[in-house]
Amino acid sequence: MELKTVKIEKPADMNFILGQSHFIKTVEDLYEALVQTAPQMKFGIGFCESSGPALVRFAGNDTRLTELAQKNAIALSCGHAFIIFMEGGFPINILNTIKSVPEVCQVFCATANSVEVIVAESEQGRGIMGVIDGLKSRGIETEADIQIRKEFLRKIGYKL
Repeated sequence: MELKTVKIEKPADMNFILGQSHFIKTVEDLYEALVQTAPQMKFGIGFCESSGPALVRFAGNDTRLTELAQKNAIALSCGHAFIIFMEGGFPINILNTIKSVPEVCQVFCATANSVEVIVAESEQGRGIMGVIDGLKSRGIETEADIQIRKEFLRKIGYKL
């Protein structure tokens, strides 16, 4: 077995969700869940089929985001992995919906950070071992940092 990292290629401020499911209809079910939960959101989905023709399946309501999802899914090539890129919303708006899709097994990350995916490859195929999401911690927040955090959350409308 060989371990490698695959960097998620995306614009710096773009959010995405990376997860794992268990069935070919995942791409269609995720699409339906997203349009029903956040109809204003633009998104693209890539899904790595893990048997039969082992294709990257895709769906979305935005061509650019769908192509980005396809590009990253084929770079990962990990069975039953899915990746969703989005604009006009945040992962927090759809994360519970994604997790409640019956065939979704887990979510590895939901972020706009730079991400490296740790992938194991054997003779059989590839699988996601985990993710490196963003930077290494630099220290403990100070009182000033707490104030900045609280102001930021209110500025973007997530706290009153």
